[in-house]
Amino acid sequence: MMNDSSILLESGTNELEIVEFGIGQNKFAINVMKVKEILNPVPVVEIPQSHPFVEGIMELRGEVLPVINVASALGLPQSGNPQMDKFIVAEFNQQKTVFHVHTVSQIHRISWTQIEKPSDLYQGQESQVIGVIKLGGEMVLFLDFEKILLEINPDSGVKISDVKKLGLRERSLKKIVIAEDSAMLRKMLHDTLSEAGFENLEFFENGQDAITYLEHLAGNPQELPGAVQLVITDIEMPQMDGHHLTKRIKEHPVLSKLPVIIFSSLITNELRHKGSVVGADAQISKPEIAQLVLKIDELIL
Repeated sequence: MMNDSSILLESGTNELEIVEFGIGQNKFAINVMKVKEILNPVPVVEIPQSHPFVEGIMELRGEVLPVINVASALGLPQSGNPQMDKFIVAEFNQQKTVFHVHTVSQIHRISWTQIEKPSDLYQGQESQVIGVIKLGGEMVLFLDFEKILLEINPDSGVKISDVKKLGLRERSLKKIVIAEDSAMLRKMLHDTLSEAGFENLEFFENGQDAITYLEHLAGNPQELPGAVQLVITDIEMPQMDGHHLTKRIKEHPVLSKLPVIIFSSLITNELRHKGSVVGADAQISKPEIAQLVLKIDELIL
């Protein structure tokens, strides 16, 4: 069982802890905040006609959990020594999932500034890699586990149908700044928030770009109220995470009155305190887009 050592990290420092794991000779990482525990392999029940990435299901203390074969999801060879493999039990997007990997090596504490955005030259639209970390002369790839689950079950993501259930809505010219590193989720948020009536949207790929933009606007304090009315941020982003972005906004003499909503797969009862400490006005778990829209209404309409 892993202790949630990430709780020891002070909120808003722009640091994180990662679990380094291996698939063959390749090294990958998952945020410790997602990890509940790491197990030796246990029997898995195969499910007929399931998705190719789904190895089957297993029982863990009374819960039935899906087991995802990460090698299959990444198109890499299977383990040559499966009895020595590891199961990473993770929780995010309001669900628990088991990820079957080959090795688990160690935990590293790093800064988000150490995570580089993959270059478009080698990063295809379908890639599950959201960042590259240089550690000890080697490159560790930071994986987008949400995207892996979305490929298996498209209905698990942000859905425009959830917004349509809110009924006919008036158009709003209120300006919303959104920090989200996933191109797929930026498009989903654009489509769903536009459907909800919010068409004046400004997207940034990470918290660093967002705070640079906001601090520039703050140079003209009289114009700021008309320039932007609300910020939505993910937590996991290269260069600057959402907790640090929120802290920077709330500690800024001009920006501090801006409402900030953290919209992330990492909103759990255990981790909610981290957003509260940095001053977030609301925290909503992906993919609850209807809740996000209603909270935006509450804060700026």
